Amino acid sequence: MPTAIIDGIETRYEVVGSGPPLLMFSPGGFDATLEKWMTLGIYAQTRMFEPLTRRHTCIVFDRRECGSSGGRIEAVGWRDYVAQGKGLLDHLGIARAHLMGGCMGCAPVVGFAVAHPQAVISMLLYWPVGGAKYRINGQKRFTDHLAFVREHGLAAVVALVRRDGQAFNADPRGGPWASVIRRDTAFAESFMQQDRAAYASIVEGMARKLLDRDTAPGAEPEDLLKLDIPALIVPGRDASHATSAARYLEECLPRADYWDALPAAQTAETVPDRLLQFLAAHAP
Repeated sequence: MPTAIIDGIETRYEVVGSGPPLLMFSPGGFDATLEKWMTLGIYAQTRMFEPLTRRHTCIVFDRRECGSSGGRIEAVGWRDYVAQGKGLLDHLGIARAHLMGGCMGCAPVVGFAVAHPQAVISMLLYWPVGGAKYRINGQKRFTDHLAFVREHGLAAVVALVRRDGQAFNADPRGGPWASVIRRDTAFAESFMQQDRAAYASIVEGMARKLLDRDTAPGAEPEDLLKLDIPALIVPGRDASHATSAARYLEECLPRADYWDALPAAQTAETVPDRLLQFLAAHAP
């Protein structure tokens, strides 16, 4: 599978299908790998990926710090995820594309649209993360990681990840760089040599950037209200994907098309057709 170096960080990606380009920001929280479009929860149940590839050039990738993509110790925010996606389009020589986000991938999609509106044909926002429970649980994940670091040290983080191989989603003790530690020996060695206090400050900054509100994150409402980009919003309904977050995006995006379907009505029979209809209606 090909890789690209974007802002000094390796990105694993794949281009599948043919037709107008569709850049897809993977679901899966802090384990957002390209396979999640085929294997994770609602995305596997609705079998949306293959129909999309029949009519579109689907560009899927492992988000930085996830899967086989690389990472860097810094207070990562939504703008950094946007930069990865835009860098991948530039690497492929694509000037404009449809964007799709699943789960946590919705936040960089709206951030991308604010930063680079001329490069966005339309947005598909599937189960956007958000809500009070999402923020509270997310902040606790960072807090639990730092508590483990303070008690056991950075070398213990590396030992834990090497032993169990769990991503940050599955075991918060391993931290947001767990996937990079697992696959990159040089990164793991460097990780252990950091100043513990400086590292804690970086992690705290990352938590503030990513989990700063009780609704859908990724961009400021004042900026979303200025966008002239069509968007299809498909709501979730659980602790990580509050329906209120989807409704908030409907409120803030002037050209929002809100599909008022509960998750039980989002099936392999309904979802692919709904997505493809929206994309066809906004063909470049």
